[in-house]
Amino acid sequence: MKTLSSRQEQTRKLFDRMAPARASWIERNRYFHEADQAYMKFLIPKGSRVLELGCGDGQLLAALNPSFGVGVDLSPQMIAIAAATYAQLEFHAGNIEDDAFLETITGPFDYIVISDTIGLIEDAEALFETLHRLMTNETRLILAYYSHLWEPVLRVAESLNLKMPQVDQNWLSTADTTNLLALADYEVVREEWRQLVPRRLLGVGTFINRFIATLPGIRMLCLRNYLVARPLPRLPRPEKMPSATVLVPCRNERGNIESAVTRLPKFAPDIEILFVEGHSKDGTFEECERVKAAYPDRDIKVFRQPGKGKGDAVRKGFAEARGDILMILDADLTVPPESMPKFYNAIASSRGEFINGTRMVYPMEDTAMRTLNNIANRGFAKIFSYLLNQRFTDTLCGTKVLCRRDYDRIAANRHYFGDFDPFGDFDLIFGAAKLNLRIVEVPIRYAGRSYGETQISRFTHGWLLLRMVLFAWRKLKAF
Repeated sequence: MKTLSSRQEQTRKLFDRMAPARASWIERNRYFHEADQAYMKFLIPKGSRVLELGCGDGQLLAALNPSFGVGVDLSPQMIAIAAATYAQLEFHAGNIEDDAFLETITGPFDYIVISDTIGLIEDAEALFETLHRLMTNETRLILAYYSHLWEPVLRVAESLNLKMPQVDQNWLSTADTTNLLALADYEVVREEWRQLVPRRLLGVGTFINRFIATLPGIRMLCLRNYLVARPLPRLPRPEKMPSATVLVPCRNERGNIESAVTRLPKFAPDIEILFVEGHSKDGTFEECERVKAAYPDRDIKVFRQPGKGKGDAVRKGFAEARGDILMILDADLTVPPESMPKFYNAIASSRGEFINGTRMVYPMEDTAMRTLNNIANRGFAKIFSYLLNQRFTDTLCGTKVLCRRDYDRIAANRHYFGDFDPFGDFDLIFGAAKLNLRIVEVPIRYAGRSYGETQISRFTHGWLLLRMVLFAWRKLKAF
């Protein structure tokens, strides 16, 4: 069985401790839970075959009155209470992100329910992928979750002892979740937002929720989000999977070079690892050469960039690359090398034509990004989403993936934008947008550095980004 992560272990311990009191917490917020159950019963007909992932003490599953109901939860104490209370249902304690554990569940089901648990999942895309084996074409996946807009309110409610405590959540927007579902071959068929006022308030809350909260525009402010998705036919893998070049621009990253190789999975039949070194002062170039010699089973090449900046390194690397798919992995390894198969699968399966990493969906390590940088990154993502007419949550994530043929087209049309980008990110993003490539974001869990220091200056590079905004507006909007 799969070992629990530290966050999952923390979650299990919390819910084991809270299990005896969960019923009282639900009673304390009875109006909210009754309204939630009522809508779930609207979505799921009585007598259906239902699997609930993250079932807690089983109250919601029992309320759905299934003909065959299975509940799964990470907390053995929650499951013990559920099994004792609802003998007509089947309950299992285990990790829903463990493929081996899910194989013990007998399907298929008419409905699979993930209520609130999406906020605790380590890798939602991987879980959605696994759930296909428990489905038929008619199965519906139902996700219920708190709106990310309510995060501050719910944190205050926890501090005032008005809401059951939680560990840190994945505060996913509806758009974030829809994107994760699409990456795992699902289509959203229904969206709903309910409960603008999660209290009865002598009938005032009920009136607002019934007659005002569902109105266009206003409904987006509701506490509760619901998505209903259907599984799509799985795309067949190409008979011959494409080769890949993983480009690692590196400057003063000597301590990360070997890990970039050893931690990189063999996700394609032919992988070229290409280091482009940027005139380092800590012996990075020599370390690249040493690692190349130490791992003769990996196709490793080492170059020194002719100019300065990551953009120059990316252009040098892609000019030397031989792979069908071109991938950037920053040498600071804050985007884990283990996540690269996700990017490869997204483009090799034609889910997207330009794959952009995003660090802004899942919680990141405390030391991974300074607060001011986080705020600025989110702000620039919104601005560039407007400029490019495509949704971005993170334009500054270094991991970008595209096919060689599309990169060649971007390079051939580079004269439209010119050599304006010292980062290397926007040259590719703007080029992909102008060529009308389908841009898809792949969420990753952003890690802190284990070696070296960031080479981003908040103010110098922030000023460059502001200039880039004006440049992009002139080239993409005001022409």
